[in-house]
Amino acid sequence: MAHAAIYVGFTVSQLLRGAGRIFPTHSSLVVLRHSAFCSCTVNSTIKSKRKMDHLERTANNFRHEVISQAKVCGITNESETVKRLRLAMANKDFTFKAGQWVDFFIPGVSVVGGFSICSSPGLLEREGILELAVKHTLHPPAHWVHTECTLDSEVALRVGGDFFFDPQPGDSPVKLVLIAGGVGINPLFSILLHIADLHGYQEGKGNGYKMGTVKLYYSAKNTSELLFKKNILGLMNAFPGKITCHFHVTQQRSHICKELQPHVTEGRISAKDLEKHVSKDTLWYICGPPPMIESVSKLLSNMGVPRNCVFFEKWW
Repeated sequence: MAHAAIYVGFTVSQLLRGAGRIFPTHSSLVVLRHSAFCSCTVNSTIKSKRKMDHLERTANNFRHEVISQAKVCGITNESETVKRLRLAMANKDFTFKAGQWVDFFIPGVSVVGGFSICSSPGLLEREGILELAVKHTLHPPAHWVHTECTLDSEVALRVGGDFFFDPQPGDSPVKLVLIAGGVGINPLFSILLHIADLHGYQEGKGNGYKMGTVKLYYSAKNTSELLFKKNILGLMNAFPGKITCHFHVTQQRSHICKELQPHVTEGRISAKDLEKHVSKDTLWYICGPPPMIESVSKLLSNMGVPRNCVFFEKWW
């Protein structure tokens, strides 16, 4: 998922024994089920006093039948608290859709992690590489990533999730508005990279899915916590007018660098920011803390955006 704090009591071997289960496949543009973490209900609230674990929260979500071994081939600091892992996938049948997450199995760690993929399906197809961005917490999988993971460390992954964007060549063009809060950027960055691949394929081949414009609104406490900001600016420059981004910071204390200044607004994402993008062919994807999702969903509802055009995933 787009989070790192997941509390789980299942062992890797227990989950691996269940890997033979057959799961349904999905071919539609966007598939979204009602579940504990991913819902179209704009007035949903979090009532549970106990933090449900990753496997409990995602028990009713789609999971691929393939579990793949992977080897860490790159580790970088995306921010002071977030590490970006580059993983070489061993299983050539391993696939995912932009926006999905993985079950994260670590040898010697009984707790199963869950992290949203932050790379594009195209990178996996081209290079056999998948990337995760993991924020440091004391939760065992996240703690392992930050304190024990090294180059050539081996893990296992299984993809899952009903929050994704996967248009097919015959589908009607749509516009997207992506709204991210904190590390909720992870699945939306994957979608953004996938859209860049679609634009690139369209320009190079002249066929395939014709993508509409994409607007990203990304909020964090300060610019140092804006993940992937250089990559995002690069995508804007590569696809002017097709991909645009607006960064929002809520607790900025330091000077904002010249490169970011034109794209940064101090303050939260507001109805004024979003209302200009309302149209019948626009889809809205939201990922961030539950209070943010509930607030933005309410704003969209008040602006008349149909519920079936709003998709979100909660991290906690």
